[in-house]
Amino acid sequence: MKTFALLGVGNILEKDDGIAIYATKFLEQNYTFSPQIDIINGGIEGINLLNLFMEYKEILILDAIEINDKPGSIYHIPSEKLTGYGLNSGGAHEIGVLQCFDILELMGKELPQSSVLGIIPVEIDVSISLSQTLKKSFPIYIETVIQILQKKNIQIKKNKNEVSLEVIIEEFKNPTR
Repeated sequence: MKTFALLGVGNILEKDDGIAIYATKFLEQNYTFSPQIDIINGGIEGINLLNLFMEYKEILILDAIEINDKPGSIYHIPSEKLTGYGLNSGGAHEIGVLQCFDILELMGKELPQSSVLGIIPVEIDVSISLSQTLKKSFPIYIETVIQILQKKNIQIKKNKNEVSLEVIIEEFKNPTR
């Protein structure tokens, strides 16, 4: 069984809903982790992530979450508390993640230790971009991921040449470049 995965879920075609996908790509391109961790773009796979949840002892899920609070607010929620936070309202990928936990329980499989680091979106609209509010909150979101990983004794080293959030978003707009 693998030790740790950082899983981003969301839809880059729906503006702020894609923040976790941008965050996983940003972390992958700008940092080195020791011991090495698996950084996975789960996109909108939802229930198709079931095997992933059986492969890891621990998973940190990054996502945009719908909670009645100020956009850009960040929540770190243990997975056993997920159902109380309205995560089902966000999209099929969130429903699928919750169903993965339910199916694993029904199968008698051990659930991975997991939590969601969620950020409240401003706008879910058809656009490959982020709202200004989430662009401003992005460094705090990344720093929060880093703090969580450090508490798990994962050493993090920043790479010399930083790839900016803007460049990462552009890479998703023009994947052939």
